[in-house]
Amino acid sequence: MNEAEFLTGYDPRAYPAVAVTVDVVALTIREGALHVLLVRRGEQPHAGRWALPGGFIRPEEDLPQAAARELAEETGLPGRIHIEQLASYGTPGRDPRMRVVSVSYLAFAPGLPDPRAGTDAADAAWHRVERLPDLAFDHARILGEGLERARSKLEYTPLATAFTGETFTVSELRSVYEAVWGVPLHAGNFHRKVLSVPGFVESTGETTETGGARGGPRAKLYRAGDARLLHPALLRPAREEEVR
Repeated sequence: MNEAEFLTGYDPRAYPAVAVTVDVVALTIREGALHVLLVRRGEQPHAGRWALPGGFIRPEEDLPQAAARELAEETGLPGRIHIEQLASYGTPGRDPRMRVVSVSYLAFAPGLPDPRAGTDAADAAWHRVERLPDLAFDHARILGEGLERARSKLEYTPLATAFTGETFTVSELRSVYEAVWGVPLHAGNFHRKVLSVPGFVESTGETTETGGARGGPRAKLYRAGDARLLHPALLRPAREEEVR
């Protein structure tokens, strides 16, 4: 039997039905604090509860396309933001409708605007990660693992520059680390560490138009360098204590 003959007689109904969805952990920094995007479900199951943006993939879609589409449809946010696959979740019973496997994605960008609800979402809003409502499905687990991925990646990759503008000061970069890690950092030590990592940031040769809030010299402006990994890594304070 060749492949064409096999496919002619193949019946997918002989196997249990399994659906595939995408869920998106979208992070941004607003007013100096890390926020995650949540939508209030407008339909059952879990109608009225907050959840991560997401939904069922379409037959013609690849997974990243589905994640970008769901993010745009349910929230009105632009699909052209940094997005990467996080993990897969397939515990039986995680969705009361049927067996559902979800592929989650992590998305982040600076200064994302207020979202607008669309399709089957009744509402959409940014929530501070330390003030979260009870989430539908297993989205608390997905969000928790997304936050840990983002916090970990700040240690070993230049991810923090995805939360800044095209140019930034070291102080602005430090505020990203403080918001994502949730801890204050020593300004001088952070400045020294950032500039000691080859390829992390590069000087633009320009400065801010004015000094800081308390006056003083104008700050130097930097842009993201070409490093893909940070060596040496910028470890979280608690992890620095662990390795000492």
